[in-house]
Amino acid sequence: MSRVCSVTGKRPQRGRRIHRSGLTKKSGGIGTHVTKVVKRTFRPNVQRIRVKLPSGQVKRQWVSVKAIKAGKVEKA
Repeated sequence: MSRVCSVTGKRPQRGRRIHRSGLTKKSGGIGTHVTKVVKRTFRPNVQRIRVKLPSGQVKRQWVSVKAIKAGKVEKA
């Protein structure tokens, strides 16, 4: 199963990381230059916890920590 939050719908997102080489002008160099752009994924902090549903049933679900801290789910 993919790591998607069952409450907020958060899922991994694609992004890029920029590699720079050279010494910054502030540090006495001639400035940094972009040498490579690498793909990466931003993964949400999703944890599998036991959640108490409104019907009273207890179920294990993937929930983001942001939703847990906000009190959007009730732990069993």
